[in-house]
Amino acid sequence: MPLPQSLHQRFRRFSFGVPWNLFLITAGSLLVAFAVKSLAAPFGLLTGGMSGLGLLCFYLFPKLSAGAWYFLLNVPVFVLGWVSVSRRFILYSLYGMAAVTVFIEAIDYVAPIQDVWLAVIACGACMGLGIGMAMRSLGSTGGVDILAVMCKERFNISIGTFDFWFNIAVFAAGFSFLDLNVMLYSLAMTLIISMVTDYCLRVFANRVMVLVISERPREVLEVILRQLDRGATVLSGRGGYTGHDKEVVLTMINGIQLKRLEELVYSIDPRAFTIMGSGFHVLGEGFSPRKVY
Repeated sequence: MPLPQSLHQRFRRFSFGVPWNLFLITAGSLLVAFAVKSLAAPFGLLTGGMSGLGLLCFYLFPKLSAGAWYFLLNVPVFVLGWVSVSRRFILYSLYGMAAVTVFIEAIDYVAPIQDVWLAVIACGACMGLGIGMAMRSLGSTGGVDILAVMCKERFNISIGTFDFWFNIAVFAAGFSFLDLNVMLYSLAMTLIISMVTDYCLRVFANRVMVLVISERPREVLEVILRQLDRGATVLSGRGGYTGHDKEVVLTMINGIQLKRLEELVYSIDPRAFTIMGSGFHVLGEGFSPRKVY
């Protein structure tokens, strides 16, 4: 008999749909635009990626705004991507690129920060959070992400490697035209962006694998299925000392549910043996789907 659809199941289905992906891209684009316009540009800082290239062009040719440069640089990228990458990824990314452009043009607020190091830290954290949010969707904010995917599919170059060399090229150009101190500040900011982006991706992707060895495995399985709304697998095991056959319950949960699972298991069997391992990236039903480019 199928389990009744819970609120958690409905939310999970919603989180994989178009509205949720557009929300993530919109929020991420707003943070990226704010970081560029309100934190980086007032200090002449250079970010990485396509936004960094747009800022460099803006510093050298200020007749066009930073948003206009960002849009113009993305146009040929999307033309190439349209024939090389999946249409769903391109359409989501096109929306992200348009959102970043509109937000950059709309924002005229300059953060009241006097210390350049505070601007470096704030911009790195804000942009890293924005990029991380957008990358949790089925699209991106455009630019380098699309080029990286194309190179991965055609030349088997990893996305991280492509991003690294693209940023090297942008910063090499920056060292040729901009002040040395500003470029060193920008390098430090890029490191913060990378760290915050990685953290955002990890904190939402990590899952905990739990093995429960209990004398009452069916009751443990029942609470996992019905109260935690998670799937589980029953493995056949044998006691190393006693040689008795045992059923071992295997499940994957997120960190928020971990304490609740402990409470449920030990309320059923105080002598249960539970093994937990964290740091897994899980793909499959009930978890984030693999992004298909």
